[in-house]
Amino acid sequence: MNKVNNYRGFSLAWVIGIVVVTSIISAITAGVIVYNNNKLSYDTTYGDLSNDKDLNEFLSVYANILSSYYEDVDTGALLDQAIAGMMDYLGDDYTTYLDDESTAELFDSLSGEYTGIGVSINNSDKSIVKVYKDTPASKAGIQEGDIIVGFNDTDVTNMTATEVVNLIKGSNDYFTLRLQRGTQTVSVSLKNETLIAPNIDYYMVENTNIGYLSLQTFSNTLATQVKDALNELEKSGMKSLIIDLRNNTGGYLTAATDVANMFLEKGKRIYGLNYQNNITNFNDETSEHKEYEIVVLINENTASASEILAAALKESYGATLVGETSFGKGKVQQTMKLDDGSMVKYTSAYWLTPNGTCIDGIGINPDYYIVNEEVTDEAGNITIPDAQLNKAIEVLQE
Repeated sequence: MNKVNNYRGFSLAWVIGIVVVTSIISAITAGVIVYNNNKLSYDTTYGDLSNDKDLNEFLSVYANILSSYYEDVDTGALLDQAIAGMMDYLGDDYTTYLDDESTAELFDSLSGEYTGIGVSINNSDKSIVKVYKDTPASKAGIQEGDIIVGFNDTDVTNMTATEVVNLIKGSNDYFTLRLQRGTQTVSVSLKNETLIAPNIDYYMVENTNIGYLSLQTFSNTLATQVKDALNELEKSGMKSLIIDLRNNTGGYLTAATDVANMFLEKGKRIYGLNYQNNITNFNDETSEHKEYEIVVLINENTASASEILAAALKESYGATLVGETSFGKGKVQQTMKLDDGSMVKYTSAYWLTPNGTCIDGIGINPDYYIVNEEVTDEAGNITIPDAQLNKAIEVLQE
């Protein structure tokens, strides 16, 4: 391959770089033209491309490859590698090409929905770790601690948890699970449903009027889950709140905005976007807001949309930050799905905190810097007390 390309005077990298242009044009022609007045992007039209000498040269080279190369060319594979090469050329850690499988996994994780019965399963012994409310599992009477030993007529005791999950998810009709419950074997009949993926955990801190709310991912359904959780906590007498964003690596910007809208007063700044030195600010436009005191927990894995929410709560709401300096991802990505199911993800802007600060590569510093450290007792047992959470409770009790 390299010998042939060198003989013709074209490096593979150069050919790949130009092939990408055609790939992207083909991928976005179907719909974007209709909504952007025949524009391929915000500032590029077909007329612009028809006058692009480099693009015309590429089209000639590409046509010759397809018609004259000595072997059959897998254009799909070639374009996959071409797009990946273009993303890599830009030199941005967050600009990348995702194949169809990776794209599907990403959208599944951020969709906020899944098909299943509503349980968490222990990977080692296939026991039920958690049964979620209002799901097929809870309605069928499955209990935490039950161990899955059978699926329909199949004994699954020697299967892995992943294999059992695949059996369950692959069923399109009612099926029977046999469960070991203590010394008894229980059988339940149930069917998969489309469920909201739980992305939060919440409870009232024991012997206090402090609520605790942990956010794991900024998915499409996060705002609905947060709203329901706040309603329940407030009904339970919550007077102040801990929002745990530790190890939350982000997700959809719209989800972070929707959650911020629940807390900030109308008109308060949520974030700004710096696109080629043009700054656009985004403020709360809702009438909903909260007034109780808030502490936000952050650490080195708090990133992206999590940092946007943490900064908004600190600078526009007056929340206190406890923990460690956050990751420092101050860039926003756009995504574009291609016809074959793959996707390109590229950085489109820097985001700014309400005070106009760019935290990219720097992170957000907490008001109280606390590290969770290992503690060894006299017997040699090692534990890691949650000093960050304890400090958050202390701050709210003062």
